[in-house]
Amino acid sequence: MGPLTLAINSKNSSMSSSDVSNVKAQRLQMIPKKSFASVSIGEDKPFDFLKTLFEGFIAGGTAGVVVETALYPIDTIKTRLQAARGGGKIVLQGLYSGLAGNLVGVLPASALFVGVYEPTKQKLLKLFPENLSAVAHLTAGAIGGVAASLIRVPTEVVKQRLQTGQFSSATDAVRLIVAKEGFKGLYAGYGSFLLRDLPFDAIQFCIYEQLRIGYKLAARRDLHDPENAAIGAFAGAITGAITTPLDVIKTRLMIQGSGNQYKGIVDCVQTIVREEGPPALLKGIGPRVLWIGIGGSIFFGVLERTKKILAERRAKPLKDQSSESTKQD
Repeated sequence: MGPLTLAINSKNSSMSSSDVSNVKAQRLQMIPKKSFASVSIGEDKPFDFLKTLFEGFIAGGTAGVVVETALYPIDTIKTRLQAARGGGKIVLQGLYSGLAGNLVGVLPASALFVGVYEPTKQKLLKLFPENLSAVAHLTAGAIGGVAASLIRVPTEVVKQRLQTGQFSSATDAVRLIVAKEGFKGLYAGYGSFLLRDLPFDAIQFCIYEQLRIGYKLAARRDLHDPENAAIGAFAGAITGAITTPLDVIKTRLMIQGSGNQYKGIVDCVQTIVREEGPPALLKGIGPRVLWIGIGGSIFFGVLERTKKILAERRAKPLKDQSSESTKQD
């Protein structure tokens, strides 16, 4: 870049200050931008934590509700497969049992996850070198998962007990769980939930973000909605398959109720393997991979579209102000 500047100066040593500014602007445009951040909106502007948090809430909540509503029946079948012992039959009635109550928890949980993930990710990407972007995505995913677990776990406990026919409504489920097991009953299987969801969130979002980076570099453009959806489906399916054993353990611990059949995570694994064999840890892998694969497609597709709409709405007033300023000049 140095020789280019000298050549320009030697041809016209009497450049005005505005000309010099134009040269500097051209030089800045020639500097490649960092490609590791999945959200390029406002990268050259000061980091606005609250705005990123707010937009993450909206995008995450929207994506979470759409996915949960569309794929709830597959999730119900998966839960019943995992809960069945021995040759127990799977009931295919009431596949939407508990959906309304579940959405009450899914909306804030998804909103909280993305609301925490996005600003955390952007902050870490500014702190970490470019070759450690995967670490930033993994860390942000885990932090977002911890925050969302405070809402996700009670929601999951109520949902899965409704799916397995233990209660007739979400209100009855909450009331009876608290009456029989205390408030801690709503957090049954919390440790196994974190054991499953922290690696799941971290791995899924890391795979998704890294694939988007590679695809964008190859295509040399922003991705279209179908492309984001396809990458989300792949990331979800792979992560869902890897974490199926953790999901089985979490399901068994959450639905055991006050009987306390399992003493903890280790005892749960040992009991399942002893009584049903190691393959039981992969119960429901088919519906789970299908559910999360399709869910990843919908979730990330809706997420990126919502983020894009919010970014365009945010940029429009600035564009209008710029146009007004130009007219006045």
